[in-house]
Amino acid sequence: MKVLGITGGVGSGKSKVLRWLKEAYGAYVCQMDETAKELQKKGTDCFRRIRERFGSRVVGRDGELDRAELSRIVFSDEEELEALNEIVHPAVMRRVKEDIAQRAAEGVSLYVVEAALLPDAGKELCDELWYIYTEESVRRERLKASRGYTDERITQMIASQPGEERFRSVCTAVIDNSGDFEDTKRQIGERLGL
Repeated sequence: MKVLGITGGVGSGKSKVLRWLKEAYGAYVCQMDETAKELQKKGTDCFRRIRERFGSRVVGRDGELDRAELSRIVFSDEEELEALNEIVHPAVMRRVKEDIAQRAAEGVSLYVVEAALLPDAGKELCDELWYIYTEESVRRERLKASRGYTDERITQMIASQPGEERFRSVCTAVIDNSGDFEDTKRQIGERLGL
C-alpha cells in the first residue's frame, strides 16, 4: 500500500484534490483534522486531558469542547498551543498509524493522509508528501467565493500556517493547483504513474 500525504495552505484546493484521488484512484482518505475532532469528543482521554489542562471554560453547554473558546486561548498564546498539541498530536498519530495498518490488511492500495500541518508529521507516516501549491491571489479568490471570508481574515489564516518555503522544503512533490483542474489531474496522474 502506498501512503500519500497531501498538504498545503488554506484555499489551495486540497479538498478537490482529495475528491479526485478518491474518485479516480479509489484512494482511502484520512483527514487528520477530522481524526483530531473525533479524539476530542466528550468521554475520550484527549477530552479529559484538555479539560484538566484548560479548565471548564473550554467545555460548552452541551458538554463537548467549546472549540471557539479553545481556539481563542491557544492561538493567542504559543505555550497554550504547545500544551494542546502535546495532548492531541500523539493520539492522532497513533490513531492514523492504526488505521493505515487496518486499511493495508483490507487490501487498500492508496491511503491518503491530509493535513495543513502535515510537514511536521508527514515524514514518519507517508511514503510521499505532496504540497498542493496555489498562487496566493487564487487562494484568496477561492476563500472569498466559497467561504465568504474577508481579506483580513484570509491574511490572518495564511499568516498562521507554514510558509511556502517550509512546504517546499519537506515535500517530495509539488502539484500546482493554480490553474485549470484538468492540469492538476494531469500532474496527479504523472506523479502516481497511472
